[in-house]
Amino acid sequence: MPSFPHPGSVSICEINRDLITAESLSDDVAKDTYGKILGMVFSPVPFQPDQLARPPSPDQDDQQVATTASTKGLLQNLQGILNRSLTPLFHPNHVNLLPEVDLQGVSWHQHKHIIAFISGPNQVIVRDFEDSEGKEPCILANESQREVKVLEWRPNGGRQLSVACNGGICIWAASFPGSAASVRSGASSFLGTLSRGSGVRYTLVDFLRSHNGEQISALSWSPDGRYLASGSYESSSFTIWDVAQGLGTPIRRGLGGISMLKWSPTGDYFFSAKFDGTFYLWETNTWTSEPWSSTSGFVKGASWDPDGHMILLAFSKSSTLGSIHFASKPPSLDAHLLPVELPEIMSLTNSQTIEKIAWDASGERLAVSFKDGDELYRGLIAIYDVRRTPLISASLIGFIRGPGDNPKPLAFSFHDKFKQGPLLFVCWSSGFCCTYPLIFRSHVLP
Repeated sequence: MPSFPHPGSVSICEINRDLITAESLSDDVAKDTYGKILGMVFSPVPFQPDQLARPPSPDQDDQQVATTASTKGLLQNLQGILNRSLTPLFHPNHVNLLPEVDLQGVSWHQHKHIIAFISGPNQVIVRDFEDSEGKEPCILANESQREVKVLEWRPNGGRQLSVACNGGICIWAASFPGSAASVRSGASSFLGTLSRGSGVRYTLVDFLRSHNGEQISALSWSPDGRYLASGSYESSSFTIWDVAQGLGTPIRRGLGGISMLKWSPTGDYFFSAKFDGTFYLWETNTWTSEPWSSTSGFVKGASWDPDGHMILLAFSKSSTLGSIHFASKPPSLDAHLLPVELPEIMSLTNSQTIEKIAWDASGERLAVSFKDGDELYRGLIAIYDVRRTPLISASLIGFIRGPGDNPKPLAFSFHDKFKQGPLLFVCWSSGFCCTYPLIFRSHVLP
């Protein structure tokens, strides 16, 4: 039987398919459950959830930004398919659909126990769980950082964080005593503002201005950390940035506004989705693409498997996931879309629609939130055991319940490189962000 957290309880962790609960959150409970296995405890991080309750703004920034030149390597390939007409197609209705998309408001650092999450319309909180002195989280705020929508740590880039906002992308970097982060040569003079908080300080080292001042609402780093893809619900094109040079190349396919961008873990493939229900698979050697369409609404959640051979999708009008399997090796775009049934979402929760998904980098755990449903299950996160042999199958382990009154998951994400098993971080509407270690035999248990 799946584990069910009774009302009034809070979830703590998983140990071998058993989701452990307690009466309240405390470090002592964490120490007695997973702490003695992992050797560390992840304390909850409080924030003010009412600051996130603002609707997205469709307002335009009137500033026009000139198209930048091409760079060598990848960007030269992109120029071959660059649409010369860069006038964006505005779709004001997409702003109403934006809250339906998993906007990645949470991001784990690739190699450290550091989490960043959106804590307000214009600010980001960074929490370092390796900070043994228990210092306060760091707050990242700047006058250029308005209407934050998504964020993502830069792979292989030290402590650099990209934050999508109105008019462009803020790039923050850690500044250590005696070693301050340097602002990119040629960047504007208003950069360099230090963050607030104790411990490691962060400096705004760059601001990548979006073409036509669009609100950036999608981000994805290439796995080597050199290139950053960005997109907007206001435009049908996305941009590939060479971040070191601050140069971006826009690419257009189709008409709808961008809902999501996801680079594959190997870098061979790239996924882009639009609000009109179309999505595209790209191979990044020559940057050619294949269009797809869905009868189940637009893609609102997407997650690659660890090997980059398949991608799992959630759609806006379905309680069934889809998995795209590549039939051969890159750069082939020959692929098949197959259903992944999660029957318990309807049979147990009585929900008709999946809301957000997150797939652990080991490929063994899947977290799913869902809209509405029976009151008993409302606001819970379903945890699935996943197998890929060779098709994806999922077995329900149980549900996670957050702390506080009527908690609902606002955003969640797995740590991609945590060696001791899947590590899920969830920001709850009740004002706490909690970490849930999912521990099972193939990782750290004897």
